[in-house]
Amino acid sequence: MENGGQQISGYKSGEPAQLSCCRGEGAQGARGDNCGMKRLVLALLCLQLSQGLVRIKLKKAKSIRDKMREAGVLEDYLKNVKYKPVSEAQVVYEPITNHLDSSYFGEISIGTPPQNFLVLFDTGSSSLWVPSTYCQSPPCYNHAKFNPSASSTFTSSNQTYNIQNITVTNQEFGLSKNEPTQSFYYADFDGILGMGYPSLESGGMATVLQGLLQQNQLAQPIFSIYFSREPAYNYGGELILGEVNTQLFRGDILWAAVTQQRYWQVALDEFGIGDVVTGWCRQGCQAIVDTGTFLLTVPREYMGSFVEAVGAQQTSYGYEVECDEIQNMPTITFIISGVQLPLYPSAYVLNNKGYCILGVEATYLPPQNGQPLWILGVVFLREYYTVFDMADNRVGFAPAV
Repeated sequence: MENGGQQISGYKSGEPAQLSCCRGEGAQGARGDNCGMKRLVLALLCLQLSQGLVRIKLKKAKSIRDKMREAGVLEDYLKNVKYKPVSEAQVVYEPITNHLDSSYFGEISIGTPPQNFLVLFDTGSSSLWVPSTYCQSPPCYNHAKFNPSASSTFTSSNQTYNIQNITVTNQEFGLSKNEPTQSFYYADFDGILGMGYPSLESGGMATVLQGLLQQNQLAQPIFSIYFSREPAYNYGGELILGEVNTQLFRGDILWAAVTQQRYWQVALDEFGIGDVVTGWCRQGCQAIVDTGTFLLTVPREYMGSFVEAVGAQQTSYGYEVECDEIQNMPTITFIISGVQLPLYPSAYVLNNKGYCILGVEATYLPPQNGQPLWILGVVFLREYYTVFDMADNRVGFAPAV
């Protein structure tokens, strides 16, 4: 998830990357840069057409956190991360900890001939951005960078190119000109493709989802996502455009109405720890369903109580638990649309070679209409196949296989 403003954080950190905002002929970018383009082709790669499903296979790589820990720079980096308090009226830049653990990505291509990028498909933002050849800061050095001069459709071409199964023409996107923070250097992804509501994109750019819908590229106005619990680099899950894949979940889909058409946000009826209903949502709670945030986030006012209830201890790397005690930890339960969605300790505890920490942090966003706010990131979504319905403005959950 990231903010919808003109300065977009390269990986949801507290410091924004500078963008050149590419759009139609004569349009001015986020920094007043004239991109001078009339047509630009965005083609989604790695698509396989199977029984009417358009499937983008996700890759699973090491997270930024793991790579920084291996390089011996994580602890010092975390000590220097600055968190700024926010109010509901402010533009929010998300803390780096969200993408420190992100490790599921897919490929897209931009331009003609296609230039390939590994991106994070993010339902918590709406912009598409990738690094550009204009970026000369060190974190950009080991990432794919879009070269405008190498794309015939970046300038005055009126042609449309079809690559594999899906092509979106006239797509606006952001070119990152500066990546100021160290951690992006260790990221395996190059950019972000936002799949949130257009209202998140306050810069006025059309979103990729709008392009897919307007150009009739989807069989149905929905998309769904599956994160494998036993991922490999070449298969970490699937993003499915225009349909659901019934082979990837069990039972029926539980639907919840979107309560605010900005994020994919739903009402949370209650939350339980073990056999105890906490009462934290007696006045209502909200939950953002966010594929771009890896961790599960708990409202800040309840984080201390949550950590105590599950028996974790705070360390410099997170909330640590004894690995041999995981089976004795409580199941946590989310009640959505009157139905219980359990999350077992094996799901919300991350075991990295015998070092176990909670896949949980405090919510950094302010409450929504006074109601405590949760974020259901990949830690939750790995357990539940998730469907995003753009026509009926609802989110569906079903137990993942």
